[in-house]
Amino acid sequence: MHNFPLTRGAGVGFKPQHFEALFSDTSRIDLLEIHAENYFGDGGLLHFQLERLHALLPLSIHGVGLSLGGAAPLNTRHLQQLKRLCERYPPALVSEHLAWAGDGQQFLADLLPIAYTSATLERTIDHVAQLQDVLGRRVLIENPAAYITFSDSHLREADFLAELSARSGCGLLLDLNNLLISCHNNGGTAEHYLHSLPLEDVGELHLAGHSQHKLSNGRTVLIDDHGSAVSDQTWLLYQHLHDMIGARPTIIEWDHDVPAWEVLMREVTMARSHQQEHRHER
Repeated sequence: MHNFPLTRGAGVGFKPQHFEALFSDTSRIDLLEIHAENYFGDGGLLHFQLERLHALLPLSIHGVGLSLGGAAPLNTRHLQQLKRLCERYPPALVSEHLAWAGDGQQFLADLLPIAYTSATLERTIDHVAQLQDVLGRRVLIENPAAYITFSDSHLREADFLAELSARSGCGLLLDLNNLLISCHNNGGTAEHYLHSLPLEDVGELHLAGHSQHKLSNGRTVLIDDHGSAVSDQTWLLYQHLHDMIGARPTIIEWDHDVPAWEVLMREVTMARSHQQEHRHER
């Protein structure tokens, strides 16, 4: 089992249809990421595959439904299921989203935006602290893809994340695709965003594709659809971030219109090459 801390490498968000290709040669990736909630059951094909892969590769467990930014208390059953999963497959990395997904009575199966206010910050700090206490480890929190801003938000997202990390002790999962989407849709620059973050707390990176949609008013909106190759703009930002902080464990996300394994491997190879080039330059 590989549950040691990771500082570099590239991998993929795992899809069951890729098991045979991956299992036949695990040397082509450095780590594997799963969505936690898909593995809350006790058995079946998913666990059969994961048991074999976990013996060979470091694991990143990525939560998508805990609703850390929501007003409702955290779901204690969800927390315990996540804890049990981490005990069954000790991971190198654990992460969750800065979002909300329900009101305590109903789960909405979406990563919904939060208002960046002092009250929301205090609540999220408490939720993250509770999550880390239950798991007994540091958790990485991911920046969202934003399509709107709330009128009562008086904190910038990067400042919100910086304060959350400083006061809860959590780390950050920096999704560069989400960062570019948010800046395009709501204003601001990636450069300014990055300089507002405590980059030393970034423990993992996500790369993914996005789509463009033109609105009736002529504006173009970027959509985080995880259904295409990583954009050139995202690769440029990835290279720039390497110049700032060096390599970090990187996951290629491709959740819709899932491609053949070799297509994903081209993306992983690209991420690895960026890390290797930076290492040689250093």
